[in-house]
Amino acid sequence: MMNAFDIARRLRAAGVLGLNGRNAEYTLPYNRRDCYPLVDDKALTKQLAMSAGVAVPELYGVIEIHRQMRELPALIAQHWDFVVKPARGSQGDGIVVVTGRTGSLFRVADGTFLDEEEMTFHVSNILSGIYSLGGQTDKALIEYRVIFDPVFEAITYRGVPDVRIIVFLGVPVMAMVRLPTRVSGGKANLHQGALGTGIDMATGRTLTAVWGTSIVEEHPDTGNPVAGVTIPRWDVLLELGARSYELTGLGYQGIDIVLDRDKGPLILELNARPGLAIQMANREGLRLRLEQVERYHTGLKTIAERVAFAKERFAARPAPLQ
Repeated sequence: MMNAFDIARRLRAAGVLGLNGRNAEYTLPYNRRDCYPLVDDKALTKQLAMSAGVAVPELYGVIEIHRQMRELPALIAQHWDFVVKPARGSQGDGIVVVTGRTGSLFRVADGTFLDEEEMTFHVSNILSGIYSLGGQTDKALIEYRVIFDPVFEAITYRGVPDVRIIVFLGVPVMAMVRLPTRVSGGKANLHQGALGTGIDMATGRTLTAVWGTSIVEEHPDTGNPVAGVTIPRWDVLLELGARSYELTGLGYQGIDIVLDRDKGPLILELNARPGLAIQMANREGLRLRLEQVERYHTGLKTIAERVAFAKERFAARPAPLQ
């Protein structure tokens, strides 16, 4: 039986990156503090992307202070479906996805209903900072609800899947599709119970998935295999990932992209502290890939070169991490 030291040694030899290693070796050295507000505030991220000509979900309106709450009924009355989210939230907390209406009630993605009073109360909680990083006062964004690409129909439950790409010094190094489940309430957040399915960086084809701490091959709600699905317009997603480096100035970051049925790839958000479960989804450690980028990134001058490097160096290996 291996002790903790032996396990840690084997994980490091396999290139598995832990939280302390991520923070000390990548987040702190490569992410300037003055760049964090660009990704911690989703309203700023959206403005930044639009100014660079990058597509994002349309913003219908922003509620910034409590006296603007009187404008909320008129704002949401214009839209049959929409999303309410905190500008400074994290891990999907505080996001309400309205998929339609039944009379005066708002139908939510998880199958429940909210009345106007409950919706107003939720937005008020967002402004108070209940869902924000550090509990700071926040603002509520009302935006377009993404209708996901039908390629994911057989392997998702109610919500909208997204593609998370880890980008280091402008090079996409690892990716996964986050698939909503019944347990996650239709949200694409792993800590709430969504699946994370690895992606072959060369082809955009999905691999096996992680659900909690287990490796799975089928979606728990649909029963369909999660592997072997080709992500549409994969090269475009890789290019968006590579462009995020110039967009934010952050050396180590995650980019979340949704594939809309009609609008194509849309940047959902950027993250200066992306989680590490993506390694389990791909059954491979991040560290060895990051070290390759550190070694060769000075010779990668263009976005096309960085994408080509990622596809060549980080193609899925036939032997999974043991």
